Amino acid sequence: MGLAKVWVRTLSDGIVRADQIVSLTSHSTPALSGKPARWLLDATVAVSTGSGHAGSWSVGMLHRTLIQTPAEPVDAPEALARLLAALHDTEAAGIITPLPAEPSETGRSGVRFSFAPFNDTGSPLDLGDTASSKP
Repeated sequence: MGLAKVWVRTLSDGIVRADQIVSLTSHSTPALSGKPARWLLDATVAVSTGSGHAGSWSVGMLHRTLIQTPAEPVDAPEALARLLAALHDTEAAGIITPLPAEPSETGRSGVRFSFAPFNDTGSPLDLGDTASSKP
């Protein structure tokens, strides 16, 4: 069993195999040139990446943005972690896609996750949203 046949769609980098994800985080970006700040749901992948030049090389973890939201995506990392844990002990094979959900009453952004099995002949499974109703 495991997550070797489950993939997670990223915002702009294709798909990432779920068993390679080592952390899930959300954080805001700074507001730039009159553009508002955005919130990102990121997956950290179990590989390192380097950048720089001959005299100064920096190595760090590889982060992939899964979705952008206009406000904090409350509970989204935890919701995706719960989904991955639920799929871990099954024979699941397919793609998880993060999707925007209606904002909660507190103005927080929601994220829901859709799982489309590879053998699916119909619509993807909608696995709810994480819009928090907590104050």
